[in-house]
Amino acid sequence: MTIQVCLLSHTPDPEKAVARAIRLCYSPRSISELDSSLAGKDLSILLRKVISLGHHSVLEHASFTFGIEGGSRVMTHQLVRHRLASYSQQSQRYVEFKDALEVVVPESISRDRDLERRYLEHCGDAFSLYRDMCAGGIPAEDARYLFPAAAQTKIIVTMNARELRHFFRIRCCERAQWEIRSIAERMVSLARDAAVSLFSDSGPSCVGGPCPEGDMTCGKINEVRARYKAMNLEDMG
Repeated sequence: MTIQVCLLSHTPDPEKAVARAIRLCYSPRSISELDSSLAGKDLSILLRKVISLGHHSVLEHASFTFGIEGGSRVMTHQLVRHRLASYSQQSQRYVEFKDALEVVVPESISRDRDLERRYLEHCGDAFSLYRDMCAGGIPAEDARYLFPAAAQTKIIVTMNARELRHFFRIRCCERAQWEIRSIAERMVSLARDAAVSLFSDSGPSCVGGPCPEGDMTCGKINEVRARYKAMNLEDMG
């Protein structure tokens, strides 16, 4: 299975939810009266201005839920380090894998046919022993210790817009590990489609400022900025 990322759900009208919170902070009107001033181009201008000023707490009123399938446990071990989020992952304890163990094969390995063959054989041997253990009465929660970190998994992730923007700054970076970077790039595209005014400037840190990596910079800042600028132009048009 190739990696699949989808946006399962989000706060209804997320841009309006954030704008309502912004207006409330500076308006004497009741909450029920605020919606009359939340529409069209003015809404987008308001959101982008507040984001540019760094007033990001209001972004926490909009949440987004993603489904990710076919990624490895290597990837999800990195993903769950982002603690201001909610996660539900397919269990290797309660789900018994009877037919096959799907694994992620890094491109660097697949380029060498002999190493790829040995890699898959190693994973296959581990799964064969897993099945023998389960058949022999070993609980799946113990037999799963054999599984490699390459094992594919499924996970549902919910983050608010503020945390998502932080996640994108870290994980869309060229220096992020390739698999989670691929996930993050798909997520930022989906988030933009759902709420462009909340994520129009999202991406790695260098998109909106200097590269924070110092001597470890990827050296591709112009290329990265051009790619995300092109995404912005597509969003506008």
